[in-house]
Order: sequence, then structure tokens, then C-alpha cells
Amino acid sequence: MRTTEIAKRLTNKMLRKGRVRSTIKGTPERPRLSVTISNMHVSAQVIDDTKGNTIASATTVGAKATGTMTEKCIIVGTEIAKKAKKAKVTSVVFDRNGRAYAGRLKALADAARKEGLEF
Repeated sequence: MRTTEIAKRLTNKMLRKGRVRSTIKGTPERPRLSVTISNMHVSAQVIDDTKGNTIASATTVGAKATGTMTEKCIIVGTEIAKKAKKAKVTSVVFDRNGRAYAGRLKALADAARKEGLEF
């Protein structure tokens, strides 16, 4: 793959991310659930944008999570939902970070919904 193609993909991803973030804001009543999926790890945070603090977070970094990436996403989805409920958060706004809502991201969202998180 050429360097220009890689740069174009990254630029397009940043534009998509900007479009999503321009409309999504986390409030104290409905904080933002931000999901980051890399090649090896999955991270999720529940963020209150008005105060600028993280309410709950879950990640596979440092954990001995094994299995496919989809299985890791399901683990993080259930874990973030449990931590959010513990922090008395039941409803969130979903920030997909410029990714398409399919596959791993959908698995994480479905697992969080199954645990009782609403979005």
C-alpha cells in the first residue's frame, strides 16, 4: 500500500470521527460511551463532557483476555455496562469514533445493552 493511500485513509477516518463528535456531546444525565478498537486491544470509556471527566472505563490492556477480537469486545461491553451501572449511569450516547457500526463494534454495543445500558 502506498504512503499516499495510507494518509488518505487516515484523513478520511479523522473526518468521519469529527462528523460524529460534532453532534455527540456527553452530559451528566447521558454521558458519552467512547469506544476505541485497535489491532490487539479494546477500550471503552463513559465520559461526561461538561466536566471533562471519565466516569467509568474498561479495557483489555493489561488483562489476560484471550480469544478473538469479537470476544474481547463482548467482555469489554459487559464490563463497561457493569461499571456504569455501579456509577449510577443507565443511559449513554454511543460514540463509535469514526468506525462503521458493524462487527466488533456492534458486538460491544449489544453486550452493553444486554447488561442494561441504554443507548
